[in-house]
Amino acid sequence: MGDCMPKFLVVHPIPTPITLEEGAPVAKAAKANSTVDAYWVKSWAQLNAEGKIVKILCEWNAVNADAVSQVLTKVPAPSEGPYPMAIVDSEDYR
Repeated sequence: MGDCMPKFLVVHPIPTPITLEEGAPVAKAAKANSTVDAYWVKSWAQLNAEGKIVKILCEWNAVNADAVSQVLTKVPAPSEGPYPMAIVDSEDYR
């Protein structure tokens, strides 16, 4: 685990809720513009009662926060972060 890249969290608040289909360009831009220094791992979409996205939480692996920020300039969504993060699994506390 010592060779793993640092992880970062990016939050995309969506001011006007969108469908998963309407959010596809954001995902495509994140994937297309990822680099060896900063790449999108996965996301979680917070949905409202109508099933539309109100917030997207994205996990990134990157050499540093600046590398993520450079990719985010090409992603068509407002963003907060990147924030350094760690993933904690419930199984670690059995």
